[in-house]
Amino acid sequence: MTRVNKPNSDQNTNPTPENPWIEGLKTIGLAALLAIGIRHFVAEARYIPSGSMLPTLQYEPTHDRLIIDKLGYRFGDPKRGDIIVFSPTDKMKEKDPNFKDALIKRVVGLPGDKIEIVNGQVYINDQPLDENYVASEINPSAQINDTSDHQFTTVDVCPPDQRFLDQPQIVPQNSYVVLGDNRNSSYDSRCWGAVPRKNIIGRAVLRFWPLGRFGTLDGVPIYPEEES
Repeated sequence: MTRVNKPNSDQNTNPTPENPWIEGLKTIGLAALLAIGIRHFVAEARYIPSGSMLPTLQYEPTHDRLIIDKLGYRFGDPKRGDIIVFSPTDKMKEKDPNFKDALIKRVVGLPGDKIEIVNGQVYINDQPLDENYVASEINPSAQINDTSDHQFTTVDVCPPDQRFLDQPQIVPQNSYVVLGDNRNSSYDSRCWGAVPRKNIIGRAVLRFWPLGRFGTLDGVPIYPEEES
């Protein structure tokens, strides 16, 4: 006859459950780390602080809220027409050492492009760029207000002999020329040149607020050489 030993009651005791407060703190900590990781490496939300991208992105009274994709450019390059968020360049900081705000603009010139603005018309490699998203032509005396803390005029910031795109320029490698859709109110590459790739934070891909304007932010402009 097989003998069966009775289980030891001491060995069968369930472990003491962890304090629910400790479990809660661990969950919160893990969620916080996950959120930080997503914001730093994958995507983040931003709002529009100025009218420099009108009419594409609304400033008042709603302040469009956007999702910025920070992962895509790890696997591919910015394209003409992309709306990007970037940190201030060295040239911007030379003009104002206290300028720390990220800006949002549209990519117009790619590395190696020949670019020039003549009477408000952008030319890429001597061909006019079709920009159906632009609010209006350039007004050299228009006030520029890209953040609540920085107000400029193109005359004050970009003297006539120092405006970057009044003469043909070749966009440097690993750099991009960016302009605001609202050309009369945009502090952009006309004032301080191209944006180095290293300064680009990500691409605006989705407007999630207000709900009535919910949708993706595509709409790449027509480039003459790409027409069928």
